[in-house]
Amino acid sequence: MRRATQVRGRPLAVDEGISAGHLASVVLERGVMAARGAVRFPLRSPRPFVGRGVRLRSKRQLVVGAGVTLGHGSLIDATSHDGVLLGSGVSVGRNTRIECTGSLASLGRGIVVGDGTGLGTDSLYGCAGGISIGPDTIIGNYVSFHSEDHVFSSRHVPIRDQGVTHQGIEVGAGCWIGSRVTVLDGARIGDGCVIAAGAVVVAGEYAPYGVYGGVPARLISRRPGD
Repeated sequence: MRRATQVRGRPLAVDEGISAGHLASVVLERGVMAARGAVRFPLRSPRPFVGRGVRLRSKRQLVVGAGVTLGHGSLIDATSHDGVLLGSGVSVGRNTRIECTGSLASLGRGIVVGDGTGLGTDSLYGCAGGISIGPDTIIGNYVSFHSEDHVFSSRHVPIRDQGVTHQGIEVGAGCWIGSRVTVLDGARIGDGCVIAAGAVVVAGEYAPYGVYGGVPARLISRRPGD
C-alpha cells in the first residue's frame, strides 16, 4: 500500500468490503504486469506495468513516467514527430488505441498526457494533428479523439483525395470527459471542464470550469466556485 501510494502520488483507498483474496489477486496481477514491463523495456527506468496482449510500435518514441499502466489489449503506435509522452501515474485502459500517424503520406504529431490522468477502456486517440491532455484528468470509456479533419470543399474531387487539415486538440488539467464523448480536431477544452456522456466536442474554445453537453456540445452550466 505504501509503494502504491508513492507511485500514485496520493493515498490508495481500499473499500472495507474488498476481500483479502481479491486484493491478493490484484497484487499478483500487478506483479505479473511489472515483470512483463521489465521484459518489454529492459533498459528503461522507470518501466510501465504492461498488460496481456499489449502492442507497441516505434517503442523508442514512447516515453513514460513512474507507475504508468498499459492495460490489457491496448495498442500504442508512437510513430510521429513528437512521439507519445505519458506522465507519472497515467493509465491506458484495456483495448484502448493510441495511433499517432493515420497515413503513410503524412507523419503525425503525437500525444502528451499529464501526470495522474486516466484514459478509459475501449477508446481511440488519433494523434495525427497532436493531442495534449493535462494532469489529473478523467476520461471515460468508449471515447474517441480525432485531431485530423478531411477537406471537402470541392464537389468534383473525391473527399479522400482532397487532403486533411490538422489543428490539434487540447484538454486542460482536472477535466472529466464522460463515456462515449467524441472530441474533434481544433477543440480547446479549458481546465476543470466537464463534458457530458455522448457529447460531440467540435472545434472551438471551451472555457474553464464549464459543463458542456449535446451534439454539438454547448455550455449547460458553470461549476460552482469554492
